[in-house]
Amino acid sequence: MPRHLFVTTALPYANGPFHIGHIMEYIQADIWTRFMRMQGHQVHWMCADDTHGAAIMIAAERAGKTPAEFVREIGASRQRYLDGFAIAIDHWHSTDSPENVALAQDVYCRLKDAGFIDRRAIEQFYDPVKGMFLPDRYIKGTCPKCGARDQYGDACEACGAVYAPTELVDPYSTLSGARPERRQSEHFFFRLSDPRCVAFLREWTASGTLQPEVLAKAQEWLGEDGKLADWDISRDAPYFGIPIPDEADKYFYVWLDAPIGYLAALKSYFDTGKAAARGETRSFEDFLAAADTEQVHFIGKDIVYFHVLFWPAMLRFAGYKVPNRVNVHGFIQLRGEKMSKSRGTGLDPLRYLELGMDPEWLRYYIAAKLNANVEDFDFTAEDFAARVNADLVGKLVNIASRAAGFITKRFDGRLAEPASEDAIGLLDMIATAQAELATLYEGREFGKAVRRIMELADVVNEFVDRRAPWMLAKDPARAADLHEVCGTAMHAFHRLTLYLAPILPRLARGASALLNVPLDRWSWQPLPAGHRIEPYRHLLSRVDEKQLDALLGLDAASPAVAPGRQPEKALASPTTQAGDTIDLEAFKRIDLRIARIVAAEHVQGSDKLLRLTLDLGERDASGRETLRTVFSGIRSAYEPAALVGQLTLVVANLAPRKMKFGVSEGMVLAASGSSDDNEIYLLSPHSGAQPGMRVT
Repeated sequence: MPRHLFVTTALPYANGPFHIGHIMEYIQADIWTRFMRMQGHQVHWMCADDTHGAAIMIAAERAGKTPAEFVREIGASRQRYLDGFAIAIDHWHSTDSPENVALAQDVYCRLKDAGFIDRRAIEQFYDPVKGMFLPDRYIKGTCPKCGARDQYGDACEACGAVYAPTELVDPYSTLSGARPERRQSEHFFFRLSDPRCVAFLREWTASGTLQPEVLAKAQEWLGEDGKLADWDISRDAPYFGIPIPDEADKYFYVWLDAPIGYLAALKSYFDTGKAAARGETRSFEDFLAAADTEQVHFIGKDIVYFHVLFWPAMLRFAGYKVPNRVNVHGFIQLRGEKMSKSRGTGLDPLRYLELGMDPEWLRYYIAAKLNANVEDFDFTAEDFAARVNADLVGKLVNIASRAAGFITKRFDGRLAEPASEDAIGLLDMIATAQAELATLYEGREFGKAVRRIMELADVVNEFVDRRAPWMLAKDPARAADLHEVCGTAMHAFHRLTLYLAPILPRLARGASALLNVPLDRWSWQPLPAGHRIEPYRHLLSRVDEKQLDALLGLDAASPAVAPGRQPEKALASPTTQAGDTIDLEAFKRIDLRIARIVAAEHVQGSDKLLRLTLDLGERDASGRETLRTVFSGIRSAYEPAALVGQLTLVVANLAPRKMKFGVSEGMVLAASGSSDDNEIYLLSPHSGAQPGMRVT
């Protein structure tokens, strides 16, 4: 029976363009929803801009716009990304909409009537210059635990301590610089601690709605005693948000109305007639309440707390249907590091499109990396190019390009019916995989599905190699054999492209035109004998390394040590004259630090570089040691093993440099006695110096 699916993806905050994390999540959901549609199920996929909150209000003020104008401009940019990556969301909406106002106020009133809303006076910091209560992230001061300066109002990045903003020493507003005042204000709380909430959440989280690792986290939050903290759902004016009914100058906290935006988008979808156009005959209210409607969320692991505690509890006790499934994914990283624009390790999806890179490359690569677990995965240029070129071009498209030409030129474009035992066996094996692949797609095991499909493509190519149609074509007496082997290859290509259609919709359209058959349903019928195909046309290009380098900002020359230096001459010879003088202030801007070489290794593909892993005495917000990677052109003078444990000097505040082999996060200092590459000497401090010490 057809299923009725209400699918959502996390709402992007409307303070900037999409980043690669958004696109990764939308591609994952797009693959799943396309597959479900190919199965004949009814899918309604909603998303919207998350538009409210202090951050939007402040960003709009800085841009000289009203918050409404600001978020409308952001919203207008979304479709270019969605179309560019073939992301087929059915309806895009906004939380700054009449539907969301009505639904958020309705949910609140129902919760209030059911006894789940409390009023309490709380003490907050107030900025007397801006005339507003300050969110935690707009307050800084000295950590009350470790004394680190310039720490945010909710947690210390130096020692990892968590505290209330009012505990900060010497606090100040990051908006005005003023010292904030302590003021009391009445706030509204959702009683998540209510025994009814706890009992419901224990049952709901264990009902199969969550992945095992998400369930384990939810159970940890619930604990044995089931004591959950109540949730502050209100904010004071001025605030860009939805007014709380019957209250003056009080607004819903953005995280209350943001998930309700899922429902608001669905209501707008129904009200505009789009649902009816997709065959839905029920009203919004009837569809949302129906027992056969499945509500499925796709979200990142950073917003699990809101989606497995607050959101289902709000829905349950406001009388709405609760989610049937919450699918949580990890993050996409670049060379093992979380992507960061400030560190030069971002991957800009708009830049990807502007460079003319094929969106199907990224869709395939992301699919090959995804599974049903909450796992981060790594993007590397080498792996990206290898997977696309080897799998899609070298295996899949290669099947059609090798066989279609013979069919068109020798047999009027008509396919022969496979008759030999090995041809029939090959196609039967591919057909048998359909049920296995359907299970993998539905379970979001896209990586396993891709690997299985490519295993089948390997078998097809081995069959073609073994039968050697290029040799058969030289012998007129073997025309029937040539016809069969090429026809078998095209039958196999037909099924393999059908299997990949949820991941590669544009390639599937090209294959559909070539094969003269639709590829929009998972059910499959063999092409009949005599079926005519069209002349082969180019289906997919190989990854252009220049485009990939431009996307990642890689320098093909791979400088060894510092910007502007030649790789072969990383250090100056003694005959070089001193450069222009600088003043003391200019010198002070150079942050020289002692570093210990933790690891050293050769860089594959370079005869000049060593990859050094350095300890500069740095720690992250939780107090854990962090290390840096620096590429240095000293391979000719040092064996990696001899460097491990040694101390050296590093320019610590040099901007990260994106190179062909990775990101270099500093520059080690060395001297050279001649033009001989072997006369390179790392600078070292006296014994007793420790990693992190500053050179002054």
